[in-house]
Amino acid sequence: MNNDNSNSTAGNGPDAASDSGQSSESGFGPADSFGMDAAKLQADLEEARTRSLRLMADFQNYQRRALQNEQVAKMEGAARVASSVVTVVDHFDLALAQDQSKATVEQLLTGMKVIRAELLKVLGQQGVSVIRPNPNDEFTPGRHEAVMQQAAAGVEPGRIASVFQAGYAIAAQGGERVIRAAKVAVAPQ
Repeated sequence: MNNDNSNSTAGNGPDAASDSGQSSESGFGPADSFGMDAAKLQADLEEARTRSLRLMADFQNYQRRALQNEQVAKMEGAARVASSVVTVVDHFDLALAQDQSKATVEQLLTGMKVIRAELLKVLGQQGVSVIRPNPNDEFTPGRHEAVMQQAAAGVEPGRIASVFQAGYAIAAQGGERVIRAAKVAVAPQ
């Protein structure tokens, strides 16, 4: 029962090199090829890990620099506003240093008006504007805060009847941001 085909499949025939899993050209078998592939994959994995660590470190450095830049910008903004307001404080100091026995009420009121104008000028230089609607202006939520309803002659229903307290807004990118809404009375519907 000797079959001639069994010799060629047993590794003794001319196809023995290819059947045993060895490459006749390179001399390396599939096990060696898998070992080389595993080594390459391991090297690729290490390279990816290293790249990932570098990216994480770069991102952490970016976050740290961004936080530092934000803190510096806040400090510079506050310093700019403070240096502008200091001149107004100087005006108050000059007014308070006057001889009270010689100052009249009219002089005090004039001095207060000058200081107020100076403060509004400083705020305007910082991009702050006053929200002071007129009677019969349209009520705008967000810019105006209705604190009560009040009938007023010549004022249409739902419109501003009077202003109790001015509001303030600051110029922002793409428009303005309300710092404080104007407190108003609205004519009843």
